[in-house]
This record gives sequence, C-alpha cells and structure tokens, in this order.
Amino acid sequence: MKAAIVVLSDPSNGSDEALGRLFNALATAWDFKHRGDEVTILFQGAGTRWAGEIVRPEHPAHDLFKAVQDKVAGASCGCADVFGAGEGVQRSGFELIRDNPVPGTSGLPSLHNLATQGFSVLTF
Repeated sequence: MKAAIVVLSDPSNGSDEALGRLFNALATAWDFKHRGDEVTILFQGAGTRWAGEIVRPEHPAHDLFKAVQDKVAGASCGCADVFGAGEGVQRSGFELIRDNPVPGTSGLPSLHNLATQGFSVLTF
C-alpha cells in the first residue's frame, strides 16, 4: 500500500476541526508507517501554515508529528506564497515542492505524479 496524505486544513482559524484534521492526517501517516507501508505527507493550500506551528514542542500534535516527520515530503511552494506561510515553511525545514508548474504560481505538488506512482491520495 502507498498513501499520499495531503493536509489542507487551516490552523489560523483556531478551530477544533482544523486541529482534528491535522491530528487525523498525522495519525493516518503513523498507521501506514507503523505497518511498513509507503507514506508521504504534503502540506498544501492553507495547510502550509501548519509548518510553522507543529514544529513547536508545545503544540498538541508535536509528538505525533515527530513520529512521522521523516515522512513529510514538504509544502506546496505556490500555496505557501498565496497563504503567507513561506517563513514558517523555511523555519520548519520543510522542502518547498513545485513539480506541478501551475500557471501564475511558483509551482505546486503534482498529485497526478503521486497517483501514477500508485499512491492513494488522502486529503485532510
């Protein structure tokens, strides 16, 4: 099994739903990793804002994040630009992904590439 987990939820709204989506994305990644399956995590859309949040040790999802941090492919470059998350992404050390050259952007992750490689794309 191969799963690509895409985090889209927006931490800036401060809702339980946004945190719940992040938590469930990371828990799903841990489930795949723990079972020895291939898994990758991408932060896209407003979800790029999580990069600057979850690296903080006091964040409630930090410990779970640390357990799957090696599975983070990175964050969407174009989305980080649009949602003002570039600084947080840089601080987190996440790679800026731009293999889908969407016109008018600095590039986004290619979900098509992942799908053709056999990944099931799961969004949170």
